[in-house]
Amino acid sequence: MTKTRTRYSLIAAIATILLVTGCTVSYKFNGASIDYTKTKTITIRSFTNNAPLVYPALAPMFNESLRDIYAKQTRLTQVTNNGDIELEGEITGYDITPMSISDDAIAAETRLTITINVRYSNKANSDKDFERSFSAFQNFSNTQTLTQVQEQLCQTIVDEIVETIFNQTVADW
Repeated sequence: MTKTRTRYSLIAAIATILLVTGCTVSYKFNGASIDYTKTKTITIRSFTNNAPLVYPALAPMFNESLRDIYAKQTRLTQVTNNGDIELEGEITGYDITPMSISDDAIAAETRLTITINVRYSNKANSDKDFERSFSAFQNFSNTQTLTQVQEQLCQTIVDEIVETIFNQTVADW
């Protein structure tokens, strides 16, 4: 009786060990799905501001935000040249458009739209390479001038575009 009990206890212990070590669950909350055995580095070239209307702080703001998201949400090493993944492009649009007109023919709301052209190449999987424009916008009231809200609006728009670029390049969304 004790041999049988010992045998069952031993089998139960082995099964528990196998279950615990053999089954692992991995969660990635950032959405990145990168095969780090094939992709180890990323090159993010500085995006220049080629928009007809130029806000000087926009290019540095965008470049820093783009580099930050890859640094914080992936294990890719950023290199200056020949990365396994390469991102480059330019800011092509910085547009201010009146949206709704009030009774006195003055814009009650204005829209700021930023457009960025991105070229993406992936040496491990060239089927995913693309060149695409990304844009986002924010509206602001005529009770404020663009100068008053420009930095905050640009940061909000840049964050949205950077997240979209990240999702399109490494999150497979």
